Amino acid sequence: MTSQYPVVPLSDLRVISLPEQKLFDQISAELDDFTCVLWDLEGEPEGCAREDIDIAVAPYFSGRWLKNPAVVEHVKLLQLQSTGYDGVPERIGPDVALSSAGWVHAAGTAEIAVGLIIAAQRNIDRAILQQKDGVYKRFFSRAVADSRVTVAGIGEIGSAVIDRLRPFEVKITRVASSAREDEQGQVRGVADLDQILPETDILVLALPLTEATEGLFDAAALRKLPDDALVVNVGRGSLVDTDALTEEVLQGRLRCALDVVDPEPLPGDHPLMSAAGSIVLPHVGGSNVSYRPRVRDLILQQAERIRAGHAPQFLVQPGRLYIPPTGE
Repeated sequence: MTSQYPVVPLSDLRVISLPEQKLFDQISAELDDFTCVLWDLEGEPEGCAREDIDIAVAPYFSGRWLKNPAVVEHVKLLQLQSTGYDGVPERIGPDVALSSAGWVHAAGTAEIAVGLIIAAQRNIDRAILQQKDGVYKRFFSRAVADSRVTVAGIGEIGSAVIDRLRPFEVKITRVASSAREDEQGQVRGVADLDQILPETDILVLALPLTEATEGLFDAAALRKLPDDALVVNVGRGSLVDTDALTEEVLQGRLRCALDVVDPEPLPGDHPLMSAAGSIVLPHVGGSNVSYRPRVRDLILQQAERIRAGHAPQFLVQPGRLYIPPTGE
């Protein structure tokens, strides 16, 4: 389909909107060659019309604007503050360039993944419940050390999880969409999961949600995991068949530690909320104090790249931006 808008050179992007006052105060002082305005994508921008905004930074904690995605139809580049972008390209259409937050939440989400692994393997959840009941009782637990860990998804978040797991003396298998070799060695492909899952003690999911990955870990896949395996999901809830996972956990065959679920939020009376062997967090991987300075740094880096005529980082779709060929 031919765009109704002309192609836009990167050098023309000079008006940037920021969704909250704190971020505006941090960014505007650093970008004296850009015009910065305040806009949460819901009301009207302060200081200019919507049509004048070139780069819009979307709110992080509110997705209400997605109910009316036409508000960004004149924007040349939409910068997300989230790593995931599932559903956004379809809603905003192909004319708006879209960038994700890339590494912004990698460290925080990796902390959650490793924390969930330690909590589940060492029964820290049990100890907390004992403490709440005033009980001091020792117990024997599983360990992280010597576990066979499969990390499915080796993007920014998956790679950060792997970096933090290496000192724990585990055997790590990295899985991506396709098999390959890189500077760290072998990467297995999702086509090999039938062979990988039976040899996995801890399965960490950090894949993006796509047509190919939605429901990838269904009942058949989960059955391939050995008894007492732990499923840790910090990617997207829909990577896993929740009903199938629930059945396995309720039977006591598998355990789970989840930061993302499907549906989200998980109803309070859902069996996984109270099942033994289940830890459920309310999607807090990226919700920590380190996210704000990292978002600031990413936006400043994006502005520097645009200033230099280079494509933004983590570009999901180019929209109507003219992206110079590599080397130009």
